[in-house]
Amino acid sequence: MAQRTTETGQDRVDLPGARPGDPPSTAHATGEVDHRSTRTGRRRGWYGTKKYVKRVLGWRLPNLAMRGSVRVAAPRLRDTGRLPVPAATPEVVGRVDGAEYIMLSPARCVVAAELYWGEGRRPHPADDFALALFAKAARRSATVFDIGAYTGLFTLASTAVNPNIRAHAFEIVPEVFHALFDNCVRNRVLHRTTLHHVGVGDPRTTIAMPMRSADSALPCFYSSTMTFTDGIPIGVAALDSFTEEPPPGTSTVLKVDVEGTEASVFEHGQDFLGAHRPDILCEVLPGADGEHLRTLLEPHGYRFHLVGERALAPESPIVGHDRFRDWFFTTRTRDDLQRMGIPVAP
Repeated sequence: MAQRTTETGQDRVDLPGARPGDPPSTAHATGEVDHRSTRTGRRRGWYGTKKYVKRVLGWRLPNLAMRGSVRVAAPRLRDTGRLPVPAATPEVVGRVDGAEYIMLSPARCVVAAELYWGEGRRPHPADDFALALFAKAARRSATVFDIGAYTGLFTLASTAVNPNIRAHAFEIVPEVFHALFDNCVRNRVLHRTTLHHVGVGDPRTTIAMPMRSADSALPCFYSSTMTFTDGIPIGVAALDSFTEEPPPGTSTVLKVDVEGTEASVFEHGQDFLGAHRPDILCEVLPGADGEHLRTLLEPHGYRFHLVGERALAPESPIVGHDRFRDWFFTTRTRDDLQRMGIPVAP
């Protein structure tokens, strides 16, 4: 592995994974702590044991024993979709709104693992309903923007239900981006999918992501707010820079899952929103500034619905919810949504 050495005051720092001539690591220069070394990061990895436990439980006999134990002692645990998948499982078939798609490597991809345990569906009802309503919007759209694509669930579902849709998928984590590419190849949709290895937000900034996570699964929670001492620079594009992409007079649908930085997406997407008024499925975490999101979206005619398990909640202010994290932002009326097959609670 190549090394880079840079001066930080009186300290001399060797950075793993760097190449000669690379710019200095911001994290090293400022003395910030790598996210993976923080208490939160170590707890997510079960203090270094998680990848080894999951590796063993992925073997055939331990996996069979785990299934039997869960069936007897904790049957609801299977419904979480987070149990280890047999390591020899190459792919899983997902199903949404009458269409099928394929996701590779369920032993490493947490979304594919959910589909494995859910027999093609997302195990959590609210997650499954969110994907279904997004697919219904995609059926009527010419273009989909999957911002925070991870390994491509919403991109694959959209291209499965609509053979004419053009997709743009954005993913910032290098090893996850590779998995996204592989899934698009496996589903034969690369010719109508443009993959962007950039973030979406303030184009004056760059972010840093690690070349390898060393996690037991492909990380689905990394964000631009985290620090990685071996991070490589990743560019950021404004949503406004894609304003000319959707054909005039057609519908567009967005998915935004950016771990708390959704306001930046919309701040630098005002021209895009004004031109296309897309339907938006957006994760809003507890503690998010819902009022700020409202001021960014309401001038374009948006209404705000919390995504429940079987229907959208009635229009309401944006407030982070501990249990339900997805919101549907749309300029459509209740009657419009009902005609699309998307139920709205009374």
